[in-house]
Formats: sequence, C-alpha cells, structure tokens
Amino acid sequence: MTTPTNAAERTNSPDRVRAVHVRTSGATMERRADGTFLIRGDEPLEPYPRVITERLVQWAEQAPGRVFVAKRGPDGAWRTITYAETLARVRHIAQALLDRKLTAEHPLAILSENNFDHLLLMLAGQHVGVPTASIAPAYALVSADFNKLRHVMSVLTPGAVFVASGSRYCKALEAVVARDTEVIFGADPITWHRAASFDALAATEPTAAVDAAHAAIQPDDIAKLLFSSGSTDVPKAVINTHRMICSNQQMILQEFRFLADEPPVILDWLPWNHTAGGNHNIGMALYNGGTFYIDEGKATAAGVAATVQNLREIAPTIYFNVPKGYEELLVHLRADRVLREKFFSRLQFMFYAAAGMAQPLWRAYRDLARETIGERILMATGLGATETAPMAIQWTRDSELTGVIGIPVPGVELKLVPIGAKIEARVKGPSVTPGYWRNPKLTAAAFDEEGYYRFGDAVRFVDPNDINKGLIYDGRFAEDFKMASGTWVNVGPLRTRIIHHFAPYVRDVVITGHDRDFLGMLVVPDMDACRKLASGTDDPVCAPAPFAEILGHENVARAFTELLGSFAAEATGASNRVERAILLEDPPALDRGEITDKGSLNQRAILEHRAALVEEIYAENPPGRVLRMAARIR
Repeated sequence: MTTPTNAAERTNSPDRVRAVHVRTSGATMERRADGTFLIRGDEPLEPYPRVITERLVQWAEQAPGRVFVAKRGPDGAWRTITYAETLARVRHIAQALLDRKLTAEHPLAILSENNFDHLLLMLAGQHVGVPTASIAPAYALVSADFNKLRHVMSVLTPGAVFVASGSRYCKALEAVVARDTEVIFGADPITWHRAASFDALAATEPTAAVDAAHAAIQPDDIAKLLFSSGSTDVPKAVINTHRMICSNQQMILQEFRFLADEPPVILDWLPWNHTAGGNHNIGMALYNGGTFYIDEGKATAAGVAATVQNLREIAPTIYFNVPKGYEELLVHLRADRVLREKFFSRLQFMFYAAAGMAQPLWRAYRDLARETIGERILMATGLGATETAPMAIQWTRDSELTGVIGIPVPGVELKLVPIGAKIEARVKGPSVTPGYWRNPKLTAAAFDEEGYYRFGDAVRFVDPNDINKGLIYDGRFAEDFKMASGTWVNVGPLRTRIIHHFAPYVRDVVITGHDRDFLGMLVVPDMDACRKLASGTDDPVCAPAPFAEILGHENVARAFTELLGSFAAEATGASNRVERAILLEDPPALDRGEITDKGSLNQRAILEHRAALVEEIYAENPPGRVLRMAARIR
C-alpha cells in the first residue's frame, strides 16, 4: 500500500516524487492570551508495547529466520543473527545480568562500538529490567585525561562494565574503574580483580527468573541511561524509560507508515551511545521486523569508503546520515552510476540530522535521484533530543526548502513560547524523559511550570497563518549573544549561512563578538579542501605540509579574504556580517571539552580556551594570521 505525498506523484510530471506511505494528517494550533501557542497533531497515538523486546518476541515467532542484524567480519563477509537467534541469546545474557543483581543504582556500563555483543547486552537489559548505559568510546579511546569518562562513571556507579576489547580499553579501565567492579570483556582477555568473558554470559542457562523479571517491568521503569553529547555543558545522564522508547517507536511508525508495508532495510553507522543511533535507528528495525546492517563507515572523506562498499551490496529502504556524510557520499554517487542505481533502487525516505543541510547539497540529491531513477526521493529532518527518545517534531512532506522540521508527531504536544524576538520550542508527551539521573536541580530547570520539556532551541514558522506548512529550526538560545550595540546575534542560523558560503573550506565555526563592535570567527578548516587550495590542484595529498604552512598559504588567505568580502556584501547589518577570522591550526580537543564525541563544537568552551585568539581578532593592529575584509563596512 502506498499513499501519494503530493500532486506531482499522481501525474506524469518530470518532477514527480516517489510515492511513499507517510503520515498525511496535520495539526491544529491554539493561541493563548499570553502569546504562547499550543500545537497538537490531528492523529492520536496508537497503542504500543510495554517493553521493546515484546517486538523481539513477536518477530522471533512470526519470522524466526529473518536476519535482524548483520555486520562484516574480519574477512569482509557479512555475519548475521536472526530474530530467533537474537531472542535466544538475549535470554541467556539476561539471566547472567540478573545473577549479578544489577540495578538502576548500579547498572551495566557499556564501552563499545556498534557490534553484536553491544546490541545483545542492551536488549538483554531491557528484557529483564536491568538498566544499561552505552558510553561514547571516544571518552576512553581518544581522551588522554579520561575526565569525561570519569564524570560519567561517577554519575553511574556501575555494578559492571563491558568493554569490547580488554586491550584497547585497558588504560581507561585502570584510570577510572574501581578494581572491585566486575569487567566483562568481549575480546582480548584482561587481568582484573573481577573479570568475565562475554561468552560466559552468553552461555548462562536461562531460568524462570527471566520470564518473571520481564513480566514485572513497569512502563515507567528505567530502560537505559543515555548521556547527552555535552555540546553546551558536561554530559548529563538522561533517563530513558520503557514507555519513552516504546511510545516513540510507535510515533515513528505513524510518521513513516511505509515501515509497516514491508520490513525496513537499514544501513547505518550512527553510534548507539546516542539516541539517534541507539534508540531511533536500531529501534526502528526491531519494532518493524526489519534488517539492520551495521555500517563501519564515518562521515569523513576517508571513512565514507566503508559506507560506499556496503552500499554496493545493500539497498536501504530508508537512509540516515548527517549532512557531512551526505556530502562525502555524493562524490561517490555522482562518479558511479551503478552505485547510485543501487542506492536509489528501493529507497523510500532520506533523513538528515545533527546539523543544517546546505540547500545546494539538498538539491543535488533531488537532481541526482531524478536523473538516475526518474523521480525524486523525499529528504527531510525533524527536531528531537536525547530527552525525547528522540523524535518529537518531524516533516514527511515534499518541500522546496531544506531545514523544515515539521509539526509535532502523534502523541506529542508542542508549546511555542515567545522569548524576545524568538520562539522557544517545548514539548510534552509519553516519549519525554522524567529527568536527569541523580541531578534534581537540572531536572527542575529542564521543565516549565506546566511540565513541558524545554529544548533550548528556537523555531520559526514557515507561514504564521498555517502551522501545517511546518516550522524551521532557528538556533540554540544558549549560543546567542549581544554585541556592544545591544544587537542580538542569532548564532545558529549565522553559522549555517557561513558554512554554506565558505564551503568546502570550512568544517565549522565559532562566532565571536560578545560585547564587541563587530563579529569575527574562529574557523575549523576542512584540511583536505585547504590542501587542494594551497597546492592549486585537485589532489588532496599533493601538499603534505604542516597545518600552519597550509593555512598560512597565500592561496588560502586570498580565498578566505574574498569569501569574507562576498559574505559581507550579502549581510543586512552588523549582526550577520563577519569582518575578521582566524583559521585554527590546533583542532578542537575532546579533553578540553571543545568538541563532543559526535564531533559537534562546544562554542562556550572554545571561546574560553581560545580567549587569546579572540583578543587577536579584536586587536587594533591584528597579527598577520587574522584574515580581514578588504575594507571595514559601517
């Protein structure tokens, strides 16, 4: 069954969109006397399970031999586990977790990339009510001081810790895990006061205690603890209940109705220590009886190679990535018709998140799909958070604009609150967290007087007179600031415009100008693009010079100076005109809190740690590395 999404699909228009079964119901909006808006979807939330593993039991009975998850082994061949095999293994591991008497006070901490062991531990914990906490591997493998990992462990006080590899994680274990805490290893045995292998857990025979523990779970019990990325503060432990996870999957299904028409096929690399990968994407496969291929690719020029290899074999029905990942993938799709024919062959929907997508990139995928298969594929985004499990606002309609986040999903009430010249988004519903683990102060601050969760994000209407044309993301309140003139600077939209305008030479930027007369920026450069620029060729490896030499090259300086001028020419005033810039030779560091494990920037931390560079930008006679417009515009 399919439901057309717009009139173009019902004609022979050359600009038709592939017919796809998505939510077509709208929303209604009520304006209160105080100026706030309440927005509710027209479609009620349908019933959902008590525990997500009820779906595992269902599919193990209805489609026992269907592949649930696949991952490439060391030899490059796909290793698979079926729904029946997954349920059997989950029951064995669940018994082992019960034997260890793990609780919310002392949960299971997981340090691992996406793999079978990680998935089975998460599901086993949820099956019998043992909370798990998947932790960013970067806190253990990239960090040198382990401060974030130490913070996370102090919040959790885990009863046991799983590591995918004893040898790779041994330094982190020695630094932050108490010697009397049991460590479970997936590979590379370790010498530890209390150590056990994952295989030993998987060999534990289940008893009636497994079924009894499963039956005793209440919807508002803690299923898992997920840590926020720490883009504006230290990571917070977000309580994820069974109700949150299950209701959100039903919301997703009612948005993407095609998930019920045929089991989805998903190829995805997003890490399970974050809500997008660990709740939204892997949960979507499980909830709808689909097959999930673990992608070892990454959103980088080098990392996308693994994704490309996988896409030569796997044709997804729904595809997720961050804008940078789409950008890197586009290069390969354009160069290889066989690859793009495979990619688009049964694709129903493309989803992007974590950052704004440039309009040219969005159009490029529309054009490429039309050229390859004769029709466009819907590409859209939404707004969600770790605190909302995550989907809360979603767009499922064709649009001429990138960046439309849509309307609230079934079961979620959206409250829009004017704050100054902007509008804050707040939500309430069964998929919203009850709060932060062991942090009542932060919990209280996260909700307003009516119990709505505060995103801390601003939105604006596509059309103030028609909510069903959707909302557009308008930046984070915590990043905005005032200039010396008292003019507010909306950092989020400005950053997006800068990244688009300065492409491909910029990965991200930090805006400066708090209490100053003009704006500047600290630039995280795209080194591959800058190397090409410095060398004057298209070969990114032809200029193996140090960062400082590349970024100081006259070709690079000239290009950025010209881009500063052309960007200023489009500005409407001081609040969106950037006059000076410094290219960062020293990349943002995880240990300084300047970058999250997702790769997003903590603007506040960078401004704090790079205060001397900020002063250089505003010096009366700035040093040579400060790039300036040709002339000051007043």
